[in-house]
Amino acid sequence: MAARPWPSTVRTMARETARTGIITRIVETFLSTRLSVLLVIIAFSLGIAAVLATPREEEPQIVVPMADIYVQAPGASAEEVEKLVTTPLERLLWQVDGVEYVYSLSRRDRSVVTVRFFVGENRERSLVKLHNAISMNQDLVPAIVKGWLIKPVEIDDVPIVTLALYSETLQDHALRRIGEEIFARLSEVEDISRITITGGRPREVRVELLPDRMAGYHVSPLEAYEALQRTDTSITAGAFHQKNREIIVRSDLFLTSAREVSQVVVGVFDDRPVYLRDIARISDTPEEATTFSRIGFSDRYLEEQGRGEKRAVYPSVTLALAKKKGTNAVNVARDIIKKVEDLKAHTLPDGVHLAITRNYGKTAQDKVNNLLSSLLFAVMTVVLLLAFALGWREALVVALAVPVSFSLALFVNYLAGYTINRVTLFALLLSLGLVVDDPITNVDNIQRHILMGKEPPRKATLTAVSEVLPPVIMSTLAIIVSFLPMFFITGMMGPYMQPMAINVPLTVSFSTLAALTVVPWLSFLLLRHLDQGGIANTGSGQEKSSRMGRLYRSVVSPFLESRTRSGILALAIIILLGGCVLLGIFRQVPLKMLPFDNKNEFQIVVDMPEGTTLEATDRAVRAFESYLVRVPEVNNFISFTGTASPMDFNGMVRHYYLRKGENLADIRINLADKDRRSSQSHAMVLRLRDDLEAIAEK
Repeated sequence: MAARPWPSTVRTMARETARTGIITRIVETFLSTRLSVLLVIIAFSLGIAAVLATPREEEPQIVVPMADIYVQAPGASAEEVEKLVTTPLERLLWQVDGVEYVYSLSRRDRSVVTVRFFVGENRERSLVKLHNAISMNQDLVPAIVKGWLIKPVEIDDVPIVTLALYSETLQDHALRRIGEEIFARLSEVEDISRITITGGRPREVRVELLPDRMAGYHVSPLEAYEALQRTDTSITAGAFHQKNREIIVRSDLFLTSAREVSQVVVGVFDDRPVYLRDIARISDTPEEATTFSRIGFSDRYLEEQGRGEKRAVYPSVTLALAKKKGTNAVNVARDIIKKVEDLKAHTLPDGVHLAITRNYGKTAQDKVNNLLSSLLFAVMTVVLLLAFALGWREALVVALAVPVSFSLALFVNYLAGYTINRVTLFALLLSLGLVVDDPITNVDNIQRHILMGKEPPRKATLTAVSEVLPPVIMSTLAIIVSFLPMFFITGMMGPYMQPMAINVPLTVSFSTLAALTVVPWLSFLLLRHLDQGGIANTGSGQEKSSRMGRLYRSVVSPFLESRTRSGILALAIIILLGGCVLLGIFRQVPLKMLPFDNKNEFQIVVDMPEGTTLEATDRAVRAFESYLVRVPEVNNFISFTGTASPMDFNGMVRHYYLRKGENLADIRINLADKDRRSSQSHAMVLRLRDDLEAIAEK
């Protein structure tokens, strides 16, 4: 029978087994070869490629399948529409699998029903289920329904660029004609998905019937209407063959001018044709105003631009451009602006101006640049702190490990289909304090073992890594487990916070990978030639580490040596923790998921009483405009009376784009850049709201 090993022998065997474990063998492989150099090169290359190729946006992509169903019921009152159309349709939509909410709006002649599926549901499958549910129940459609339309709504429908046409001399109908031409030119830009034009009065051929002349020619209004309807058509009647040729018979009679409309025959009187010009007044003119839209500039902005006019408010026409799904908002916005500059130089008439009133590509780029600069500043701060505490060599090791971790994390983000946005970069910024933990632990222990001089530098490096391997692995697993609950956040905030739930574990995992591969290799290269005397003579990290150690011991020792002091410290911590909790309970500290964003734009939503005329609503809007031109933080604003403004993300969720009516109005305000104003946008909006409410009461 073999003799049992002594306890010291058992510990030695266990230590040797740990050292020869799979992770230790990986560390030794990277330490003995140049694989670490290859890993660094690959990581940096993938990170640079990810930064260049990943789309940049201001907000993360949130998949919320949603559609609006427009039902036409001419002649029906709001009550009839609700009972006969809206309520049965709501019951039908609730039966569709995956539907979370159903909203409805019943008005005279029509109904709008919005169906929203659960966040994360497949958009195409959801729309197919919606179409199938409506198609299978067409036999239940009441007779008053004359048609319906299903329009999907998604985040990429939000315009990333809006342009305002205005002029000191031209009226809104002329601006509308110019806007339609610009509309056609901008549609040539690549990766544009949708363009809308808002404001201005389009052209129309107006026919004003004259009752006395109609009576004289014995022509009724219905006959005139039917004659116009028959004439303004294009019909292919068929074809016949003659002399081995096929001849197509068609009628191309679309009316394009007032002259052609005036020549329409509406009847016969005394064996003579009666033309429309005989019984009506015909004019080619802008349509009657059903909406108003104006752009205004603040006095402070005009003064900075060197323009002498005051209270500058002009009629305007707004073009809104949205991008295709998955494209880079920064690049698409840049292409649009480039096209706009070309149009300004070669297409716009004299006296017509084109102002960029929204550029989400620029704001997305600014946010990304600000967060990247903050991230770089944070990394440099950590490196300088480590250089003071450990030494410049040790700080250099950590400085290399951090970008390796971030580069690999950004590449995985690109493969997973995420964009670079403020949530993604905030997650990287948040994980910085966690990413440096494993490299610092390893490099500090490697330094300690090499300076002890008990083993050769290579073996001391392996021993140091093996010694702290369990806490390094456990700390990584603990961080991953801490962020796992964020994957289970439901509702709209789920996909919004998902980049944070993914990026923090990713960066920490890659940090552990770097701590086991790149850190031992670089630490060995930089520290293998140093001994205790060399470090002391060069005045680098060991001497500073001793000073830090003495300072730490002087602070901690009194609490370790005295139970009374330890109890007082524990009690103080509990009291402070309880005080922090009470601050939230008594609302002394606001509790929010995300901080207020200092944006450069906000919206005023105006709701006048039902029945208010368009002109009365416009007078209220003009009063607001007169106030806004005096606000120094304002650059410009655009008002939309009777119609909705181009939607943003908030407007898409709240369906503000459906706000159409004589008693409704929107005002979009663009502020000076946040670097040029001292107040935050949230505090400033609260101040402006009080002033605007006072104006509204008057």
